[in-house]
Amino acid sequence: MNEQHVKNYMNGQWRSADSNETLTSINPANRNEIIGYIPSSGKSDLNAAVQASKEARLGWKKLSGSQRGDFLFRAADIMQSRVDEIGEIMTREMGKTLPEAKGETLRGIAILRYYAGEGMRKVGDVIPSTDADAFMYTTRTPLGSVGVISPWNFPVAIPIWKIAPALIYGNTVVWKPATETAVTAAKIMECFHDAGLPAGVLNMIIGSGSVIGQGIAEHEDINGITFTGSNNVGKAVGQAALARGAKYQLEMGGKNPIIIAADANLDLAVDATISGGLRSTGQKCTATSRVIVVKEIYEQFKEKLVERVKELKVGDGIDAATWMGPCANEKQMETVLSYIEKGVAEGAVLLYGGTRPENSSLDNGFYVTPAIFDKVTSSMSIAQEEIFGPVLALIEATSFEEAIELANDTEYGLSASVYTQNIGKMLTFIQDMEAGLVRVNAETAGVELQAPFGGMKQSSSHSREQGQAAIEFFTSIKTVFIKP
Repeated sequence: MNEQHVKNYMNGQWRSADSNETLTSINPANRNEIIGYIPSSGKSDLNAAVQASKEARLGWKKLSGSQRGDFLFRAADIMQSRVDEIGEIMTREMGKTLPEAKGETLRGIAILRYYAGEGMRKVGDVIPSTDADAFMYTTRTPLGSVGVISPWNFPVAIPIWKIAPALIYGNTVVWKPATETAVTAAKIMECFHDAGLPAGVLNMIIGSGSVIGQGIAEHEDINGITFTGSNNVGKAVGQAALARGAKYQLEMGGKNPIIIAADANLDLAVDATISGGLRSTGQKCTATSRVIVVKEIYEQFKEKLVERVKELKVGDGIDAATWMGPCANEKQMETVLSYIEKGVAEGAVLLYGGTRPENSSLDNGFYVTPAIFDKVTSSMSIAQEEIFGPVLALIEATSFEEAIELANDTEYGLSASVYTQNIGKMLTFIQDMEAGLVRVNAETAGVELQAPFGGMKQSSSHSREQGQAAIEFFTSIKTVFIKP
């Protein structure tokens, strides 16, 4: 596949960065392969994108929800015809396996169609007035220009689940995708362009987080910011938005537990632990990282888990035989390896993996074999800090009650799951677990597009994305009082 030359997209046109400087996007499965050249944009580029967004607001807002939805339906149809192309680019640029990449693209299409339909739903309520001669109701009004800052781990699904509701509710958008997956982002932008989206309604600006991301957070003409990424960056975005009174939405880290009760179906629990923790190379905010197992079945579960993980094939995501691909970039690989070293140094026992593969054909990629730690205590770094890689920390609990205490013993609260056949334990888990997404007899990773998604504690800004909950962030309520 030829190298891609990507440009910014603003006011309905593809434009090079004013500096004409470019960055390279490389294949994490082979660092010697350049996927594309992308712009290194500056403040002048951002200002142009924001201005285009600002000028397009009124015309876009005045369209009916159904008219805006038609553009999303068209973009979805175009994306449907390009699933294979987008999936392959995503795999080569980000590293996840081709089936996962295609599946994510199909999910993005479903999100577009879901929100296209939202254009026909109600946006308010009639409220009785104390004045018998008056009519009172609520409606919704868009924020204006919304900044979207999206990460590299889900380069199609996450930006679309932000962009689609922003657009359907009448906002215009300035989108900063992650530079690591900017070629994939451009493929998504092409679908919107080819759908005939009016100029300025959706603008894409590519550049560093410190310049473009922070610039979006600080820009006086950006009325709302939706961000997914690390806690440190998210808090900086939130503080910048708060300082000037802009609305912000942050979805950040997770340290997600799976609890295995004594009565659990161990084969299903092992499958869920592996799928939740190691698919996408563990690079999901909802990935399983803490595996809390009650003592009666701890050894049995551990044996089954190690046996199954040993069977997983690590390799290039394009290869149909590959189960787990590389880390998305060299920095992430080094972070994962450093946490594995830290786990050993703090006294955990590395049962399996956690090294660079011995296969010499993988030397040029950012590969780490999936790691399983035993004898982990809740105070260890690998049990408290988000690693964002294929590392499973096994923690033994003396009872189901202690398992829930251990599961809650973290600053994060994004997702959690439990495996049990006991209805009482299920209900206790649902009630006592401090997480925004709780799943019973299912893996921790699994977000449905029609349901609200977000975390508790340090995992989010306590707002919710996706489903009909998205309207709460992307609009403001307007109360209308009419008296003849």
